[in-house]
Amino acid sequence: MGSTEGTEGTTPAVSFAGAVKAYGDVRAVDGVDLSIGRGETVALLGRNGAGKSTAIALLLGLCPPDSGTVELFGGPPERAVRDGRVGAMLQEARAVPRVTVGELVAFVAGRYPAPMPVGQALELAGIAELAGRRVDRLSGGQTQRVRFALALAGHPDLLVLDEPTAALDVEARHTFWASMRAYARHGSTVLFSTHYLEEAEAHADRILVVDRGRIVADGTGDELRRAAGGSRVSFDLAGRPTGDLTLLPGVRALEIRGDRALLRTEDSDATVVALAKLGAIRGLEVAPASLDDAFLALTATADGMDGVDVIDVMDVRDGESVR
Repeated sequence: MGSTEGTEGTTPAVSFAGAVKAYGDVRAVDGVDLSIGRGETVALLGRNGAGKSTAIALLLGLCPPDSGTVELFGGPPERAVRDGRVGAMLQEARAVPRVTVGELVAFVAGRYPAPMPVGQALELAGIAELAGRRVDRLSGGQTQRVRFALALAGHPDLLVLDEPTAALDVEARHTFWASMRAYARHGSTVLFSTHYLEEAEAHADRILVVDRGRIVADGTGDELRRAAGGSRVSFDLAGRPTGDLTLLPGVRALEIRGDRALLRTEDSDATVVALAKLGAIRGLEVAPASLDDAFLALTATADGMDGVDVIDVMDVRDGESVR
């Protein structure tokens, strides 16, 4: 037993190796390689349709990969789920009619070999006062918290949360994340998907940026910012052409918002000096790159301009892409 436990303890909680899942011509997951260690809290960050939910479906064994492998705790996902080691909170689930919250959580907990006490699951999910309420008479936010309690019910080693704060108000979000952190502190692995940048940075040890079915970045918020270029330089265009801006020293990406240009640059001093020589200093501002900048840079489509990303042109009047 000692040798087996030692091996088990060093095996990643989650492992993808060249995983591919396609629907027709669309590769929702496109050759993903990924390892998540035990006890890590990891965020999958990406736009709608980036491949986050499909990756989670592969992880839970809800669908098989077309090629490559997906493992949980060194074995097939189905085994980990069957053994009660995985708890999942998915986006879509129908309310069970004529059943109270307490009855539903107790029923689900009873399917696991070593469940969490029902009262503890309700308390962690912030719904202890709803134990006697019928599930089909709850608000959207309350139903979402019931789903969280159901994910906790088995006391899982791996907690998987797909867009967990959808339908929650600000106060409920704070309560949810406090509960998630409390659970993670006991050594469980947590993987959650989100398209909220601030949630990923505030609540994950590590952020995986997913785009077009691939992991395009893996690191902390600070590491992602550095990947996007260290600073943002913006100024008023005043009708000047933008083609030469991508050739300025240090520039990694160019974005046009209405009549302002935003440059992400690795060397803001050199960029500003070059702009001054061009006479392009009207309304000049220099600021550190934000996580939003990093996300846009990492998920932008290269436009063939010597490795510089030119991301979607946004009209500041209504936020619609005009590219």
